[in-house]
Amino acid sequence: MDRKIIKINEELCDGCGDCVVGCSEGALQIIDGKARLVKEDFCDGFGDCIGACPTGALTIEERETVPFDEEATRRHLLETQGIEAVWRMEEAQKQHEHEEEEQHLHLGCPGSRARENKPAQQRTAVNSSMPVQAIPSELAQWPVQLHLVQPGASFFRDKELVLMSTCGPIASADVHWRYLRGRSVVVGCPKLDDTRNYAAKLGEILKNPSIPKVIVARMQVPCCGGLTMIAQQAVQHSNRHDLTVEEHIIGIDGAVANIRKL
Repeated sequence: MDRKIIKINEELCDGCGDCVVGCSEGALQIIDGKARLVKEDFCDGFGDCIGACPTGALTIEERETVPFDEEATRRHLLETQGIEAVWRMEEAQKQHEHEEEEQHLHLGCPGSRARENKPAQQRTAVNSSMPVQAIPSELAQWPVQLHLVQPGASFFRDKELVLMSTCGPIASADVHWRYLRGRSVVVGCPKLDDTRNYAAKLGEILKNPSIPKVIVARMQVPCCGGLTMIAQQAVQHSNRHDLTVEEHIIGIDGAVANIRKL
């Protein structure tokens, strides 16, 4: 059958592995320093991995190949990555079902497709010269970008840590009191950032035994699932078995869509 499937330009691929994290189906692996499609029936053709590639090595092509086998992919993920990976794939497939009708108009990450939300109350923009009542910030540290923080920084001590997607504070109106109050935070984007050192750096932070809990606050789009994988790899790097890890999924309407322990 003819269908859409990932295509890898080996000359552009630098072997960074970001696409492996971005692929919810586990269809990609780094072999001999290059990204490879390990089995064509594991690729659903939606291109979640494309946004994770920093070199533009990934594109979607339409050609004759085997159909996507969701059940075989589920078994593959369960055997190689565990039940959490199966849950991520199922979440991505649900997202794809909602977006499939428009997929022919957009070949990139489904999470980057333009859409418009309608707030419960339509409000007019505030004139920047008008006095407004300030809402106190709950941010208790600087910097916040995972690229910039130092693993031994004192603001991580004796606090829960939030690993926040870059889009999270924009989507969620209550992010300060819900996530930042009394906690430390690091911010990153698994799609646009160079994430090659993220798991190792976050793991160094988590070696601090006074950090009792990690909350992954990510958006409800497939490419943001890479943030959860980074957190899981970081916990392994930290060699800690006493950490509580939660995933909080924020919808594009700002509501918390799901919370689960990892």
